[in-house]
Amino acid sequence: MSELHEVQITEDNPLLQDPLKAAELAAKLLQVQEQKHSIETPYGVVTVTIQGTPKPKRPAIVTFHDVGMDHKMCFDTLFKYEDMCEIVKNFVVCHIDAPGQEDGATIYPPGYQYPSLDQLAETIPCVLQYLNFPSIIGIGVGAGAYIFAKYTLSHANTVEGLVLINIDPNAKGWMDWAAQKLTGLTQSISDKMLGHLFSAEEISGNSDVVRQYKASISNSPLISNYQLYWNSYNSRRDLNFERGGGVTLKCPVMLVVGDQAPHEDAVVECNSKLDPTQTSFLKMADSGGQPQITQPGKMTEAFKYFVQGMGYIPHILDKKRSMGGFLGHDSSVALSHRFSLQRGESLTFSHLVPEQRVGGRTSSSPGRSDLLKGREPGDL
Repeated sequence: MSELHEVQITEDNPLLQDPLKAAELAAKLLQVQEQKHSIETPYGVVTVTIQGTPKPKRPAIVTFHDVGMDHKMCFDTLFKYEDMCEIVKNFVVCHIDAPGQEDGATIYPPGYQYPSLDQLAETIPCVLQYLNFPSIIGIGVGAGAYIFAKYTLSHANTVEGLVLINIDPNAKGWMDWAAQKLTGLTQSISDKMLGHLFSAEEISGNSDVVRQYKASISNSPLISNYQLYWNSYNSRRDLNFERGGGVTLKCPVMLVVGDQAPHEDAVVECNSKLDPTQTSFLKMADSGGQPQITQPGKMTEAFKYFVQGMGYIPHILDKKRSMGGFLGHDSSVALSHRFSLQRGESLTFSHLVPEQRVGGRTSSSPGRSDLLKGREPGDL
């Protein structure tokens, strides 16, 4: 196996500028007025929030949030992180709120038939058609990750990449159903949602983040609407992923989970069922159940390498460049599609040369980038 080489990166147009300029740019971006649209779909009205303007020959970044949240609660910490300013500048961002989950939504009456997750997946084509987005990079968390996976199975030609955080592609088994019935006798709906969003360690530790989200869910006037989305999530069907079979995700996929997340086993199992040549697995240390909230810096860094591997944003400045270079792998080394972010450890990726875009597609020229093919702890 080829040895590791420490190489110096010299860039004419680095992705990240100096801290003052980055902070100034972030402030300007936050001043840009967001555009909101209410879009009619066969399964209810969805509210979308647009940041930025469409960029020619670049996909839109589209997000879908988890249960007990709207897009702000789920993604604001990540997309307002200062290092994400370049992502927001280079792509149009579209946040989708599931029906009835957005701030100020109308309370649904008792007996309202809320759409299933499969039906919510079919609201995405309505959004893309309304906004004239030909292709997307999807970022979904929990229920939102399932929705994007379901959508991609039916509309693969519109999806260039997926970031799926805390995905559970399996239907609930009878043991899960029985356990839910038992806990339902003693737990409130807000407590059940909190147990879905955060690890037991986080909840028992009663961190500021957990307290904030517990208060937000339990005191929300939309709690009955939240429960409808929650019920749909718990009634999800098995996606039936099969490695080497006909049911799989054919675009680049980054699976993300915290090392103490309640969904860790489900994400690991999902990784085992997807195409290893298209799938990268990120297990993030010290991030708990919501890595996009508790570790936005690591998520931002991983996402930048993910889009670079797709051929976008070719210039990336590693934060440790000024401290002696970037640790990279020789391009001839074949690596697995898994890497880990441990405490105090920066990202280690293979291949420093990005893929090139030709007519909106990725070429397979020599030196192609597989930037999320890293190593498990102990492999080096």
